Amino acid sequence: MRYRRFGKTNLDLSVFSLGTMRYLASPENACLTIKKAISLGINHIETAQGYGQSEFFLGAAILGGLSLERSQFYITTKITPNSNPDVLEQKIEQSLERLNLDYLDCLAIHGINTREHLEQTLQGLSGVEKAIADGRVHHLGFSTHAPLEIILEAIQTDLFQFVNLHYYYFFQRNAIALELAAQKDMGIFIISPADKGGQLYAPPETLKNLCEPISPLILNYRFLLNDHRITTLSLGAATPEELDNPFLKVADNDIELTSEEIAIFQKLETQKIERLGTTKCSQCDQCLPCPEQINIPEVLRLRNLALAYDMIEFGKYRYQMFENAGHWFPGNKANRCNDCGDCLPRCPEQLDIPTLLRDTHELLKGQERKRLWE
Repeated sequence: MRYRRFGKTNLDLSVFSLGTMRYLASPENACLTIKKAISLGINHIETAQGYGQSEFFLGAAILGGLSLERSQFYITTKITPNSNPDVLEQKIEQSLERLNLDYLDCLAIHGINTREHLEQTLQGLSGVEKAIADGRVHHLGFSTHAPLEIILEAIQTDLFQFVNLHYYYFFQRNAIALELAAQKDMGIFIISPADKGGQLYAPPETLKNLCEPISPLILNYRFLLNDHRITTLSLGAATPEELDNPFLKVADNDIELTSEEIAIFQKLETQKIERLGTTKCSQCDQCLPCPEQINIPEVLRLRNLALAYDMIEFGKYRYQMFENAGHWFPGNKANRCNDCGDCLPRCPEQLDIPTLLRDTHELLKGQERKRLWE
């Protein structure tokens, strides 16, 4: 396992971190997963108050005893934004109690996804600052699913020492945020590279063939770890067995990309150009804002992936989240387009955006799911 400095926190974190949103089958399963991760050299475990019993299960494992001294592993938990300092401080106390800890190595404000969330965080920050002053919290950061401009605003406050960020080979829209965070010496933690990075643990045959002899998942890990600004990648293992996957060998390999890997990335880019032709969206975001609140760039990114690499199941998985996930995945579905044409003169590629939106909706709409109460 390799280790990297987590920005200005000066913590040396393993290049893979254990995310704990999926190990919730039982306390025993969680404990075995934690112990397996530690045995592999992982020294950073991330949880959140919003992850069901995750904090309780991690706390039980810590109370039961781990193979590392407390000073040799690092815990991050996450609490949601709130404008009331007392509420934030109470949440910190709740997490410490659940985790059986007297301090948190890292605390992240969970989901600064809108400008309102950022404003709430700034208003309530004195509650966190109090916990930092008395040693209950050592380092403050934030996680985000926000549009790029909100992420940049949060980074520019200079209040945070690290950021949990979505950024992958197939999603590079946050590259500017990554660069700004690195300039400010923030630790950079990449969220969910296996799943939201493209469900790369179950890639379509087209993508597998393009990436041979390397798996798409390992290629994505290699793309990320080749970037020395990035400290650590999340592994959301549901069981200890999931940590037996050979992709962990990536952590022991030389970080620099090989000529073979570079050739595969070039092949992927060629395939995208050949399949999409003049309909390829380059994700410049100049089509926004949409009067119907359609997240045009994200819809067309899913179209790019579906048509270029046959990543249709991933596209359906993400597309179904529009209008169902609130601020965690904002935007309306593409069939809301009313042909107003507002986006057309702003598109530097002169794409027929309304037609592409309609086509993407038909491709990815899948079967509508009913709510449990319907």
